[in-house]
Amino acid sequence: MSSLTFQLPEEKADRLTQAAKELGVPVESLLQRITDDFLTRNESFEAAAKYVLGKNAELYRRLAR
Repeated sequence: MSSLTFQLPEEKADRLTQAAKELGVPVESLLQRITDDFLTRNESFEAAAKYVLGKNAELYRRLAR
C-alpha cells in the first residue's frame, strides 16, 4: 500500500476531522472511502461515455457534415 502526504488548509482539515468523528471512523478511513467513491464514479462515467460515443458514432459523423 502506498502512502500520500499533502497540504490542506487548516479549515478543511478541521472539517475533515469533524466529519470523520461524526461517522465514527478515523480520518484515514474516510479519505479511503472518498477516494474509492471518486475512482468508481469516474470509471463508471468513462465507461458510459465510451458506450454512448461508440453507439452514436454514425450519428455524430452525419451531424458533423
